[in-house]
Amino acid sequence: MTPKERFLTAMQNRVPDRVPVAPDTSNYIPCKITGLPFWDVYFHQAVPLWRAYLDVVDRFGFDAWIASCTGPPLQYEASRVESESSITHDKQRDAMVRRTIHHTPDGDLESEDVCYRHDPPTPTIKPIKDLATDWKRFKWLRQPPTGIDAEAVEEVRAECRRRDQAFGLCIGYPGFQAWMGSAQGGVEPLSYAAVDMPEVLDEWFEIDLEIGTRAMALILSVEPDYVLLGGSGTITLASPCLANKYAIPAIARWTRMAKEAGVPTMLHSCGRQRALVDMLVEHTDLDCVNPLEIPPMGDVDLAEVKRARGHEIALMGNLHTTDVMLRGTPDDVRAASMAAMRDAGEGGGFILSTGDQCGPDTPPENIDAMVAAAREFGVYDPRTGRLPAL
Repeated sequence: MTPKERFLTAMQNRVPDRVPVAPDTSNYIPCKITGLPFWDVYFHQAVPLWRAYLDVVDRFGFDAWIASCTGPPLQYEASRVESESSITHDKQRDAMVRRTIHHTPDGDLESEDVCYRHDPPTPTIKPIKDLATDWKRFKWLRQPPTGIDAEAVEEVRAECRRRDQAFGLCIGYPGFQAWMGSAQGGVEPLSYAAVDMPEVLDEWFEIDLEIGTRAMALILSVEPDYVLLGGSGTITLASPCLANKYAIPAIARWTRMAKEAGVPTMLHSCGRQRALVDMLVEHTDLDCVNPLEIPPMGDVDLAEVKRARGHEIALMGNLHTTDVMLRGTPDDVRAASMAAMRDAGEGGGFILSTGDQCGPDTPPENIDAMVAAAREFGVYDPRTGRLPAL
């Protein structure tokens, strides 16, 4: 099988030729190998992140999970909001600071992002300072897309095709995990709003549902190989009850749209996830879920979730990015990879990956060991779909 065929087969809960291996290397490692300050990638787009990611895939020879760094190039009509941005270098912190002022018909909103030399951008000033005051202004920033840049899509697709890799696009879904990026104070003011101003969060959900539904239709119109739904911390940053209210309805609608279009879907939500897996199986048409982190970052026992839900949804995960990938030896990585394949690989429907993002100092030999383990011990018996004794 090609890497594309292998990845998509496992993602759809079928048996490929061997276990695909796709460690999460979507940000730190690609930026590091460019040799550029991270702000040249994130703020100035000197090198597209997706292209740097494919260079990492080529270096290590694994099965690409490109949707982890490819947001759809959506297009919008002219807005009544005028935005002004400036980027300055903070010498003391050795960081680039991007400040943006949005002039809306109901007043101004200010935001700030700081990008250090070796870290992705972090929002330090968020547009919503007080939800009661700023909500009517912030709504002006939330407009549905009207088109998608087909030329930009084809550029990425062509590079994936040249490498025989699957081409995917990513879309975020509503909930605390998404909204905290726009509200100063993060989860805390959202938690108060859930009690004091639920009508605001309900309206925010409806707006995001409309925007996302339009975005999903545009994504499906360019026929990607798969779609990734991103929502890190869905039930870590909110209760399962709140996730069921704001995230699950959107996921259900968009995965149904994808299923009807014949496009498989996967979902990324780091942190606690075991209860989320049950919700996704029972209420959505999702095909694959990751990263299924172990404690203390997450709460997933890979063997248990395979027994309980593996016949209904494909799994992707879940080597510990710190204890194993960063601090471990190649032998540690090899052992953890074999354990993960033993726990979840039987009968297909499993992609060997990491619990979440690999840090920039992850030893290259550890990624090599992960890939080698899948190639040596992850080969399926074509007659039975079984793996060798691990």
